[in-house]
Amino acid sequence: MFLILPSTLLVAALIASPALWHAFVVGDMSPTVAMARFLIAVPVSGLMMAVLRGLTSSYRANNPRPPAGHGDPDQPGPEPGGSGGGGVTST
Repeated sequence: MFLILPSTLLVAALIASPALWHAFVVGDMSPTVAMARFLIAVPVSGLMMAVLRGLTSSYRANNPRPPAGHGDPDQPGPEPGGSGGGGVTST
């Protein structure tokens, strides 16, 4: 599991956000308890992200990304020597 990825830490912060809010804004909870809940949420969110990554890995294996800097080969590119007017024509 990738526990220090930004996406994992963001999901953990979302899971623990009520406790963090009550500890640091409202003040009716100990910050130690809130941080303990956040630390418990980190492996839980890592597991959730690993499951999501596993579910989507077959899609990624069947549809590899094109190399960087290349557009979609099915989409036509701009016309050579075109004016770049955005495709708007006057009638």
